Amino acid sequence: MTQVQLDDVRAVLGSTGAQLTPGAVAGALRGLGLLVSEGTVRDTVAALRRESAGAGPLEPLLALRGVTDVLVNGAQQVYVDRGTGLEQVDSPFADESEVRRLAVRLAAAVGRRLDEGSPFVDARLPNGTRVHAVLGVLTDVGTCLSLRVPARVSLTLDDWVSGQTMHEQTADLLRALVLARAAFLVSGGTGSGKTTLLATLLGLVEPSHRIVVVEDSRELAPDHPHVVRLEARPANAEGAGAVVLSALVRQALRMRPDRLVVGEVRGAELADLLTALNTGHEGGCGTVHANSAADVPARLEALAALGGMPRHALHAQAAAALDVLVHITRLPDGRRWVHELCLLQWSEAAGLCRPVAAWTFPPVGAPLRRDGAERLDGVLQWRH
Repeated sequence: MTQVQLDDVRAVLGSTGAQLTPGAVAGALRGLGLLVSEGTVRDTVAALRRESAGAGPLEPLLALRGVTDVLVNGAQQVYVDRGTGLEQVDSPFADESEVRRLAVRLAAAVGRRLDEGSPFVDARLPNGTRVHAVLGVLTDVGTCLSLRVPARVSLTLDDWVSGQTMHEQTADLLRALVLARAAFLVSGGTGSGKTTLLATLLGLVEPSHRIVVVEDSRELAPDHPHVVRLEARPANAEGAGAVVLSALVRQALRMRPDRLVVGEVRGAELADLLTALNTGHEGGCGTVHANSAADVPARLEALAALGGMPRHALHAQAAAALDVLVHITRLPDGRRWVHELCLLQWSEAAGLCRPVAAWTFPPVGAPLRRDGAERLDGVLQWRH
């Protein structure tokens, strides 16, 4: 059945208010003068349900084992990431109009507008899938969709070790880090596994502790009995009603958190987080985008500037607030890898701090480097 015929059947069902049942579809097919058979009715019902529920034609890809991302570049190019990098798969779309219809429907499902006047949207679907859509008016390939699948299971540190994504020594140090209530940031590039690692570490927090998580879009789902999650809200079509992360961080501080977590530090909320960590809120943590641990201070400088915090103040606050930087990267074969644990070293003369490697973890099989391990041990012992 062609897309035009499917649209005609959908229009008939919509005009009569009929439910999407085999009987109603058979009646619509007869009214349109189309062939009615058991196979035609079954396929039509399946096609209509696929287009009207969930992520439509992309649902089978989202359901694949291990899939973290599904990317659509127009009707012809579809990619998935199953933990080893992007791989192209057969496109389930017939043409550009089908991709656009899906994008518009996904946006409408969360009360967002997607058209020429507002040609992009970033939202979270009811099932937790994060979706970003850009209409073809802004791209050269047609409508683009990026879907980030929430973690279906909570990984443990043992899972990371057995999956060859960290050393056993790394796991031991990270356990000690959480137990000592050290404040830390997980840094890494896009898709490196920062959020997944942070969720694993939050699962190690004492069950009696209250975790308050602040996120721009809900992604963290730690395996912990007491988690409160606050999510930012974009402005509505009239430009009103926005709730930003910095406001949520301040609200979280009034909720008696044992652990304050900012899922991804990406703006002015950095100033509020550092202030909280410097005023008695131990064990706070979050993630930040950075290509290496050495790049973290420059990244924090840029974010602090958005909150009006001068460079010198940022370095002084970060050096006092953050105990450890945990850097995660992706290896050439696509695997995620916990690469480095760093301390922030303060220079009184320069008035700046810089990351100093305490432990460096080459891929499995290479020797470990313990450049500043004693200093890290000292931090953890002091925290205990």
